Amino acid sequence: MYSLPYFKEKDFGVVKEFMHQNPFVILCGCDSNQHPVATHVPLLIEETEEKLFLYGHVMRQTDHHLAFLKNPNVLAVFTGPHTYVSASWYSNPKQASTWNYMTVHAKGILGFLEENALLDILQKTTAHFENNKESPSLFEKLPGDYIERLKKAIIAFRIEVTGIDNVFKLSQNRDEKSYHNVIEHLQKGNEVSGQLASEMEQRKSQLFKSKDEQQRP
Repeated sequence: MYSLPYFKEKDFGVVKEFMHQNPFVILCGCDSNQHPVATHVPLLIEETEEKLFLYGHVMRQTDHHLAFLKNPNVLAVFTGPHTYVSASWYSNPKQASTWNYMTVHAKGILGFLEENALLDILQKTTAHFENNKESPSLFEKLPGDYIERLKKAIIAFRIEVTGIDNVFKLSQNRDEKSYHNVIEHLQKGNEVSGQLASEMEQRKSQLFKSKDEQQRP
């Protein structure tokens, strides 16, 4: 991970909220031959006894299922908005352009679960993302024969998180004029760049003191 202190979010509550807001992760690992594997999965996040757990499910007999059976060390990559940032927006444009982005990496140990846990995770996952108690697609409303077929095709897992790192790269290393220019240009872009502009706007007061604060003895 690109690890520079000024690109780190130090408030763990903010990091956890980012994970909840971006639960569709890239789940990475290596098989017994050290070949990399990855899959894209939605995760449920639970915190108990000062530990963080990630729950999900995957298709059986895929490369990642077989790899995680042999090597339970995994990395879940939570990805947020990202966008190109042109150096032409800086007060000194004669330097490299860059990319602003937000991501959290959660390392952990993956364990596969029994059938009862699978049904519980499917119920919780569907209820969470449907977010509608009246939805006809809630897990408990699915036909029994469909659920029986589903149980044979997928398997649930739990990841005990052993470490979390993050990069919230939002031009924190720029001077105040450049920082404001980046915000202004991102606000004129698409929805994603606008999200990053909003994040930068929220952090502006942490990076630069107001004129009143600067004049105080």
